[in-house]
Amino acid sequence: MSAHEGGCLCGGIRYSVKTDPMRVTICHCRFCQRATGSAFLVEPIFGKSDFTLTAGEPTIYQQRSEGSGKIVNIHFCARCGTKLFLSFERFAEVVGVYGGTFDNPDWFERSAKNSRHIFLSVAQRGTVIPAGIDCYDQHTMTNDGQPIKPTVFAEPHEIG
Repeated sequence: MSAHEGGCLCGGIRYSVKTDPMRVTICHCRFCQRATGSAFLVEPIFGKSDFTLTAGEPTIYQQRSEGSGKIVNIHFCARCGTKLFLSFERFAEVVGVYGGTFDNPDWFERSAKNSRHIFLSVAQRGTVIPAGIDCYDQHTMTNDGQPIKPTVFAEPHEIG
């Protein structure tokens, strides 16, 4: 597989990934709504060793998660303000990329086999959730790491 690249609006910070994402999380939590200025974040997840900064150095803003109480690091360009990726105290081995920052944001698959929607309990009214994808009212696991059983809609489901 060839590398896929992305970066910020001004081009000062660039990154590359060398694998397909481990999974794609579509997060509807209030943090992601506020951070993206949109209804949800499309967040391909990569192992830290598969993600490389190739130019520039992002600034980091730390936010404590309301759910887990753990720190979420938001890596962004101080010059243009683009949020590029997240790193997590709770999940130290991965990086979550803001999917729209890839040069080609359509390169990675979003399907029932690799995607999940989380925090549907606070998803914006009118958001349509596709059929056949694992969905969770909150996170995929409890704070102590116990998995939560997903809901899978047989037909597209509209929030609200």
